[in-house]
Formats: sequence, structure tokens, C-alpha cells
Amino acid sequence: MSAERAAAAADTARGTALPPSPGFDADWTHPVLGRMWRGQQDRQRFDRRHPWLLDTAVVLFVVCVSLPDLLWGHGGSPFGDMDSRDRLPAGVLFVLTAALAVPLWWRRRAPAVVFCVIALVSLVQWSLGVWLPAGISALIALYTLARQGPLRVLGWAVAVAAANVILAVSVLVPVEHPLLGVFFMLGTVTAATAVGLTLRIRQMYLAALEDRARRLEIENEQRVRLTAAAERSRVAREMHDIVGHNLSVMVSVADGAAILATNRGEQSADALRVLGDTGRQAMSELRRVLGVLREEHDDERMLAPQPGIRDLEPLLARVRAAGVPVTYRTVGHLDALGDGVQLTVYRIVQESLTNTLRHAGAGTSAEITLAVEAGEVRIRVADTGVPPEALPRAKPETRDDGPGHGLVGIRQRAAMYGGTVVIGPHDTGHGWLVDVVLDVPAGERLP
Repeated sequence: MSAERAAAAADTARGTALPPSPGFDADWTHPVLGRMWRGQQDRQRFDRRHPWLLDTAVVLFVVCVSLPDLLWGHGGSPFGDMDSRDRLPAGVLFVLTAALAVPLWWRRRAPAVVFCVIALVSLVQWSLGVWLPAGISALIALYTLARQGPLRVLGWAVAVAAANVILAVSVLVPVEHPLLGVFFMLGTVTAATAVGLTLRIRQMYLAALEDRARRLEIENEQRVRLTAAAERSRVAREMHDIVGHNLSVMVSVADGAAILATNRGEQSADALRVLGDTGRQAMSELRRVLGVLREEHDDERMLAPQPGIRDLEPLLARVRAAGVPVTYRTVGHLDALGDGVQLTVYRIVQESLTNTLRHAGAGTSAEITLAVEAGEVRIRVADTGVPPEALPRAKPETRDDGPGHGLVGIRQRAAMYGGTVVIGPHDTGHGWLVDVVLDVPAGERLP
């Protein structure tokens, strides 16, 4: 497995990205539900590009439903009674049908106005004593108002629809069983309103989920960037101390050699003085450039030397005292590495052991191998994971410290030396492995 793929797998395992819902994944992969979901998304995209097609289809549907009754109907009401359409000219029925169907073409652009127009036409229809199949336009308009219109208007619209229904069944149109008719008509009004509100709430919920996902993605990206920036600042401060120390030694040696060459009358005195002045200028520039990375409390911190390979023994002693047996093995001359490389090795081991203590706890064991060969330094830290007899932990074992601070720190330090990082679970499925290879040039190895 390549380092990049292993790093991506480690990111996922450590929780740097929010895992998708298992239920949603199951629905998405289901042959029927997944196809329905993708089909719905395709229809929504098509409707956003051509909104007038759906509105035209709704108008045509209402017209097609109404035509058979207009052409061959016998004037029957939904409750089995005969209405009074025989006393009206056929043109009036066609005009009423058109007045009920055509406004639906604007139902999504002006839902409140369309409902008011259709409610008024419906009241006129019932005042003439007829029932037209195009009356379903009132339910469609009420559904659209419940789904897309203002909620303040919806309450008044439901009241108007209920009053129209009660007035039509009880007074305007003769019905044999008015109570049954009122119950049926109010049921259709309630159903249209309930379906519209349900779909509206579902749309709002999905929009809230999408907005939350976008915010979490942005927040996670910002956390990763802040963590990387903080780690780079920390590394820069440490390297400032190391480089500043080495430059100080070089300047001191150059000044001493210049004085000695002057006393002996050698021609190299001028060159040594130039070397000393150049070193002092480099130190000044280094402090000026990297000094902005020092925080206010840096002036109050203890002026201790940066840790190196020899400081691993006290670190391992503290880890062993915490209840984690640690096996430490070295290959090659580690003491010959430069201060910067030793600091990088120390921090990587420290972050790895901290991760082990935090997530595996006491009872696990760790093995550390440091090898120097062929211009490379390999750091391998492996643990055995949570022991089987250990009590269940309250927090899931994701090996994540917040937004991936330890992982980001290890990668930032390894990137300074063109290193490769492999972090993830063992192939056996038990324990965790941190394997880092640093490319150390000759200048980073002391004679």
C-alpha cells in the first residue's frame, strides 16, 4: 500500500471526516430505493431548468380529467346526486373549467393569489349548483400554498376552503347526506394541506442537513489548516533555536579564527572577518523573519535545550511508568544525526506514544524501532491495541485527538525532510502502526 493511500485510510479511520449515515448508505445502494432517489434528484434538476413544463403538465392533467365529464357527463355530483348543469349553457361549463385549470400555471410563482382566484371560481361554480371535476384545482392550489406559500396566509386559506366546502354542501348544492359530504370534503382539504406541509418540512430538513454538512466541512478544513499552521509555527520556533545556536557557534569560531589569523599576519583574516559578519547578519535576519512566530508567552517559557535522541530514554521511562511496556531498538549511529533530525524523531515518537496512551490505555505494549541507513532514518512505532480483557471504553477507539492534531504534526515534521508517512491499523486488525521514513541529506549528519 502506498503512503498516500495509507494516509487517506488513516484520515478516515481517525475521524477527520464525518462518516455518512449507515442507513442512508443502505438506502442509496438498494436497487429500488437508490433508483427512486436518483430519479427524484434528476427530476428536481430538470424542473429547475424548465419550471414551466411541470406547471403546464398539471394544467393539462386537470383539463384531461374534466373533458370526459364536460362532453359526455350526466350532471352527477360526487355523492350520487344530480346537479343543475342541464339548465346552464355548455359554454358556461367550459368557461368555469378553464377558470379553474388555467390559474394553476402560475401556482408556484403566486400560490396565494392562485388559491384566492380558484376559491372564488369554485364558489361561483357551487352557486350555480354544479360539480365540476376541475374542482380538484382548489386542492392542488391549497397543496402548493402549504408547500411553498407564506404560512400566515395558509391558515386563512384553510379557513376559507373549509367555509366554502361547508357552504357548498350545506346550502348551495343539493346533497342527500350533508354530514357525510362535509366530512368527505373537509377530509380532502386536510389531506391536501397535510401533504403540502409534510413535503415542506422535509425540504426544510434536507436544506438544514446540507447547510450543516457544508458548515462542518468548512469548520473541519479550518481546523486542519489551523492545526497545520500551529504545528509549522512550533517547528519554525524550534528550528530557530537550533539554527540560531549553530550560527552562533559558527560566528564565534570565525571571530576567534580571525583574531588568531590577524595575530599571525595571515591573509585569511579578512575573509574570516567577512564570514563572521555574514553569520551575524544571517542571525539577525533569521530572528527578524521567524520572530513573528513567537507568541507572547514564549518569552516566559523555560529556556531549555531542544530534545534529541538521548532524551527518548526519559520519555520511555514515563510511558512505562504509566503502565505501557515499551521495547526500544536502534540500528545505526543515531547520535551522528543533526539537531533538527533528532528533534523531528523525538517529536514523532512522542506523538505516537501519546496516541497509544490516550486510545489504547494501560495494558497495551509498544515497540519502537529507529534505524539509520543509506541516508534515511526510519521511525517505526507499533502497539498491540486495546487488550481483550480491558473494560469497554466510553469513547470509540478512533485514534483521533480532536481534528487530527497528532497526525497533522507527524506529517508536517516528516514533510520537512521529504519523508513518507504510513499510519493505520495493523494488517492483523489489532493495534496501531506509525511508520515514518525521513530522507536525511549528508548535511544533516554530523561527522
